[in-house]
Amino acid sequence: MTENMYLKWLAQTKGVWWNDSADMGEVENAISNGAVGITTNPILISQVLNKKRALLDEYREEIVSITDSDLRAEKIIEIITKDLTKRFYPIYEQTNGENGYVCAQVNPKYPGDADIMLRNALRLAEWAPNISVKIPVTAAGIEVVEECVARGINITATVSFTVPQVLAAEEAYQRGLKRAGANGCVPKLFNAVIMVGRLDDYLRDVVRDGRKDVAESSIIRAGTAAMKRAYDLFCHRETKAKLMPAGMRGAYHTKELAGADIRFSVHPKIQSLIQQEDPETIEKINDPVPRAVIEELMKEREFVRAYDPDGMVPEEFITYGVTQKTLAQFVDAWNIIEAFTF
Repeated sequence: MTENMYLKWLAQTKGVWWNDSADMGEVENAISNGAVGITTNPILISQVLNKKRALLDEYREEIVSITDSDLRAEKIIEIITKDLTKRFYPIYEQTNGENGYVCAQVNPKYPGDADIMLRNALRLAEWAPNISVKIPVTAAGIEVVEECVARGINITATVSFTVPQVLAAEEAYQRGLKRAGANGCVPKLFNAVIMVGRLDDYLRDVVRDGRKDVAESSIIRAGTAAMKRAYDLFCHRETKAKLMPAGMRGAYHTKELAGADIRFSVHPKIQSLIQQEDPETIEKINDPVPRAVIEELMKEREFVRAYDPDGMVPEEFITYGVTQKTLAQFVDAWNIIEAFTF
């Protein structure tokens, strides 16, 4: 195990952190440094298929008997995910359902079909009590978020990069929560993701393509700026929903958000970068992104859409460039899972 003093400190602040990997070796190391949950997605599952061959082989007959390719991939994901939930279930029990969750993402091929996603989400939620179902923040996904929350399902709203998306997800959570209370089935957890590094990557491409005069030192702060603005707005709402920064690209993303009452998703590569840098344990969530940086970023319309609470309406979420790029990558990974053979 590799000791990471900064992450151990981070776990003692208002926030907590989850491991962004399905590799059990990396999971064990993360737990030793204070991780209390796991974020997975089709990419992360596809990366551990060969390591999970012995586990999957126990279910070989059941897997090969499934003729529907989507359902076969889902079964493979189920087997791997359930194995992870067993490792985190003691944390779930000890914290009365506050921590100890493992994410399971709905099939990324249908981000615009609420009916398919809802049926998928209901199946995933049955896998274990400490499952958090990942739903993409599209217009259809928002419908599914509300319905799942109303049914008492723990949700992580993902494929989300902007302030308008997390606000829409939180509003769906509130609508669902009212219905859940009436039904007597209130969920214990709700995460609203901003994939901070992916927003930075997207804006970098857009800026270069448009030959805009925006410095790289500002571009790498775009995701942080969106997170800090969203956090300020969440703090002014009476909500139990938590923001979750994900898709980080360096230790700087973690450092700039330290001290926030959020759930960090930290990939092992970022854990290693933090370990190498060994940063000071300083809470920076209340340090604003410099106004000059915001003004420079505002030269690019795509940042305005991400940063302004009214920058997009839900029907535009699925067409936002980084949404399409991320969904395409998730579909590619899903196809790898489908193609798994013994």
